[in-house]
Amino acid sequence: MKPIHKRYQQMLENGPSNIAGWMVFWGLWPLSCFYRLVVALRKQLFIVGFKSVYHASTPVISVGNITVGGTGKTPMVDFLVKHFHSEGKRVAIVSRGYGGRYRGAVGKVNAPDGSLLMTAEACGDEPYLLARRNPGVSVFVARRRRDGVEAAEEAAADLIVLDDGFQHLAVHREADIVLLDSNKPFGNGHLLPAGPLRETPDSLNRCHLMVRTRSDKGLSQDFPQGKETLVCCHSLADELISLAGDVISWEDLRGKRCTAFAGIAQPQDFFSALRQKNLNLVDTIAFDDHQAYSSVVLNQLNQACNNSDLLITTEKDAVKLIGAEFSIPCYQTQLNLAFEDVEQLKIVLDGLIRRT
Repeated sequence: MKPIHKRYQQMLENGPSNIAGWMVFWGLWPLSCFYRLVVALRKQLFIVGFKSVYHASTPVISVGNITVGGTGKTPMVDFLVKHFHSEGKRVAIVSRGYGGRYRGAVGKVNAPDGSLLMTAEACGDEPYLLARRNPGVSVFVARRRRDGVEAAEEAAADLIVLDDGFQHLAVHREADIVLLDSNKPFGNGHLLPAGPLRETPDSLNRCHLMVRTRSDKGLSQDFPQGKETLVCCHSLADELISLAGDVISWEDLRGKRCTAFAGIAQPQDFFSALRQKNLNLVDTIAFDDHQAYSSVVLNQLNQACNNSDLLITTEKDAVKLIGAEFSIPCYQTQLNLAFEDVEQLKIVLDGLIRRT
């Protein structure tokens, strides 16, 4: 029997499929209705001015989605930051630091020289990953995004990227980029907790660019029309890196017994991508998104080493495994976004900046 959270995830994506599923759905549906009212009321409070909106002196671009779960926000933020940084802009990233233990007003993840000032456990795996990938870019975590934006302004940033900011209406932004899964852009079509939606699909009217991710999986639902839309798919990096920093190619893994594990929103997609590399996957272990690697979890992974030659995981997981010891090598791979027309994306991004 599947774990309860796995069956719940399936209901969010496809709707209830049996009597038990319908009972759970109808039990949660009143809460979804209440959530819809709360979201609508909150928006209205910003519209009428009862809740204030902070207008930064620096242009702000938000990357977000309208569903829970992974659509590729972190790779998208990474792409944006690298693009604008390469054009000479002083870019800063502001994140809520989801999953991190830091409870101060604003945390600085990295120093100007690129050295890391916080651990992944403190700031959250995604801000840590972004800071490690982009040593020349300032990364801030702030539970109140306005505080993080103000800190980025004080750090002399001339462009701020707001990670997972589409629902964060307290900060004005010049551009909203929204990512939607090509296969299930709205899941079962209902709001939390009976569905995966954070807000209704008509909220997309306020975005400036939609990015359709996982385009290689096909298009199973009607996709919103009338907005600038770009298409991409997830891809694995060309090389793997061990926890000790050794670099190898995928070809080096041919014939070896591999155990893959991941604590991300869509671990099965990661495992499928590994299989497309023609690896000998003897086992796969799916953890919850933002998995904390406690001694119990590490012991489970060490037991998996008995039948394998090596472990493979995502970069997002690997940032939380610093200092972990395994009896076999553990390799990490980056998850990137591959755009069908990357030059068109750059044109669109530069156009968004010119609007500011």
